[in-house]
Amino acid sequence: MIAQPPIMMKSGSTIRQKVPIPVLDGYVTGMFYSFYGLPDGKEHFLVELGPKNTAKAPLVRLHSECMTGDVFGSQRCDCGPQLRESLFRINSEGGYLLYLRQEGRGIGLYSKLDAYHLQGQGMDTYEANRQLSFDDDLRDYSAAAAMLKALDVMQIRLLSNNPDKAAQLTANGITVTERVQTGTYQSAHNRGYLQAKVRRAQHTINNLK
Repeated sequence: MIAQPPIMMKSGSTIRQKVPIPVLDGYVTGMFYSFYGLPDGKEHFLVELGPKNTAKAPLVRLHSECMTGDVFGSQRCDCGPQLRESLFRINSEGGYLLYLRQEGRGIGLYSKLDAYHLQGQGMDTYEANRQLSFDDDLRDYSAAAAMLKALDVMQIRLLSNNPDKAAQLTANGITVTERVQTGTYQSAHNRGYLQAKVRRAQHTINNLK
């Protein structure tokens, strides 16, 4: 399909294309948006789900790509369950899921697998990143803010346990009226990973054992 001409909005980024796609085995249909002019030039996309609700700000999830968790159901993280929960909750309440192409907190898939190898030797996820000469978290959410602005969405309720997402969106001109926690998806394989996120990055995760 040839992309439609860009739809100009109040942002430097513009809508490139939008197309409805049935997801979750056809349980819901999301409107998928691609964009021109995102700050980092990556192919991030946004999925609009659920009813329009003018009574309160839309529910929004910034979900960083996780090939191992989202596609293969890896138990080393909680990404796959969080993605599925987000799709259902946003479809129920109305809002947007932004799928951001920044694998492994921004270090890329191959380096994430290297970090997994180091974690198998006893390092936590942040120690492994540092051993590979990366910062704890390289993710930049300015593209997420640009995507929301392209849809003229300036106020949101953020579905996240990560305070850095709210802080970066706020710094980029998006008002976060509420931060809504996701569920806790703990297993024997990801307990240390979740504990490290709480200890080192102040994630809000309830009922960790």
